[in-house]
This record gives sequence, C-alpha cells and structure tokens, in this order.
Amino acid sequence: MTRRFATAVLVAALSLVGAAQFTLPLAKDSVRFAVIGDTGTGDRPQYEIGQKLEEFRKLTSFTFTIMLGDNIYGSERPQDFVKKFEAPYKATLDAGVKFYAALGNHDDPNQRFYKPFNMNGERFYTFTRGNVEFFVLDSNYMDRKQLDWFERSIKDSKSDWKMAYFHHPLYSSGAAHGSEVDLRALLEPLFVKYSMDVVFAGHEHFYERIKPQKGIYYFTAGGSAKLRVGDIRKGSPLTEKGLDNDNTFMVVEVAGDKFSFQTISRTGKTIDSGTFQKTTHRIESSSK
Repeated sequence: MTRRFATAVLVAALSLVGAAQFTLPLAKDSVRFAVIGDTGTGDRPQYEIGQKLEEFRKLTSFTFTIMLGDNIYGSERPQDFVKKFEAPYKATLDAGVKFYAALGNHDDPNQRFYKPFNMNGERFYTFTRGNVEFFVLDSNYMDRKQLDWFERSIKDSKSDWKMAYFHHPLYSSGAAHGSEVDLRALLEPLFVKYSMDVVFAGHEHFYERIKPQKGIYYFTAGGSAKLRVGDIRKGSPLTEKGLDNDNTFMVVEVAGDKFSFQTISRTGKTIDSGTFQKTTHRIESSSK
C-alpha cells in the first residue's frame, strides 16, 4: 500500500464520523476495547448503535467488547440470540472482535453457556489483555463464594491496571434506580484495598461518568439500546458528565499508565472524552 493510498483510506474512514469527533491516541501496543450495556432489545436503536460501533472499530481497531448485562431482554430462544445479539453486531463479530458478557437482572443465568458471550460457563470470571486485568462480576447474587473468589483473584493480580464490570452501579444519579448502596458496602472496601482503577456498570439506561470516589473512576453505560430520557437527577453531586437523551457506547484505550475514553451517541457525536494518568487519577482534556 502506498503512502498516498493509505492516507486516502484514513481520510475516508475519518469521514464516517468526522475527524473532530475522533479523540483516542491510538498508541502502539495499547489495549483498546468497546463498552456496551443493556443491549438486547432487537429494536432499531440497538442496530443503529451496532452500526456506529463497527464504524469506530474500523477507526480504532479495538479488539474486544465488554457487555454490562441485560444482554437479552424477553425470550431467549435461538432466534432471539440472533435478533438481539448476532445480527446487530454481525459486522463486528465477523471482524473477529470477541464480546465478554456480564449478567444483568433481565438475563437468564444460562447465558453463561452461550459461547459468543465468552463466559466459559461461569457467572463471574476474569481475563487479561495486555497490562489490564478485568474482573467480571455477577451483581445479581453477590454471595460469599463470589466475594472470596474476587478477593483472591484481585489480590493475586499482577496487572498494572485493574478494572471491574457488572450490571448494577455502585454510584448513580438515576431517579429510577440510583446507587446500589448494599452492593457498594460489599465491594467498595475490596476495590479500595486492592487498588481498583476503573469500574463499569449498566442497569441505568443512560450514560454517566461519576466524580472519582475514593480514587476510583465509575462509568455507567447502560444506554446502548434502551433509553430512560430525563432520568439523571439534575444537580446531582455525583455526576461529572451525563447524557440521558440518546443511546451511547464507549471506546476505551489503555496505553502504559494512561487511560483514554470516548463516549459516542447513536448519531455518531462524541458526548464525552478524556484521559487520566494512573498515578494522578485526574481527567485531562475532557469534554464538558
């Protein structure tokens, strides 16, 4: 490929969303992944988000996607898995991107046996990509077995970055649900003790970036198919950035000690972005 042709391809790709909307650094050997939550409706917004997801995959070359629960709403027949997962994300799946699911309150626990969710038959599990270890929890049933497993796993982790994701948010400004205080009492002490860096959750059908809590960044990204318009409490002291009037997904990049994120709406507009350094945990150049 000639340099001129490669440049033309890049320009054409950027035109899909607009160069001004593209914020990730795309550093060499970085870890790049997408974040979607509350997805499995089979309705038009899910398919539209799926289209934008693929457009940004072509731009960023993210290699996997994390799912924050409520992966399949309603019936879970084989044809439902096609309509509510395989078809909306077909282009991304065909490109070799793996999806790693957590269970939501609308999900049958037997989803853990569905191979494309890569749960390997487990309600909770961990996996590592580059210098990042992900701890995938089942927030529907946080029993002692799961808590003991999680503490052993994070205590033994050798990764530079530790990230958790599950369905119910520990901190939320949502009027319909709000913060899961009982769950927070169980998990937050372990997050603090073992230096959790970032936590993703769904359940609330909107996007919210929470102001850092005890040095940890929390993102709610449960609006990738469903939407609860106007549900973020105005003036909430928790909200650093939020959007509850359009569906969204996230693309994240971890390069060395820097975490960069970009949150994109169904129309392709970047509604939040920024970078923070592991040593400072302070967002820099974030959209406001």
